[in-house]
Amino acid sequence: MANEDDCRTALDRIAERLAEVDADRFAEHVVERTISCRIPDLGLAYRTRLHVGGLDPFEPAADPASAQVRLTVDSDDLVAMAHEELNPAKAWAAGRLKVEASVFDLLRLRRLL
Repeated sequence: MANEDDCRTALDRIAERLAEVDADRFAEHVVERTISCRIPDLGLAYRTRLHVGGLDPFEPAADPASAQVRLTVDSDDLVAMAHEELNPAKAWAAGRLKVEASVFDLLRLRRLL
């Protein structure tokens, strides 16, 4: 099982990959949203804000349920996605990644990823 440091590194790596998306394409599909990532096997949760300028740093979250887009993933799967060993769409289809968001937000995220 991955630990807290592994998960923080994985979140930072995902944020770095998102920053590499073409700025025009990014701006076309992104609207400001709060995003939480809950890691239940470690009892951790992080929160960030997605906006046209990018993604704010992930911070520990006391109330991840209040975010507009809520992700739930176990630590090993989070690390695997960060290292591109696990495709997020396949993880979602297999029930390893849970995404709670509006239909419109899901469509925007799909286009961006």
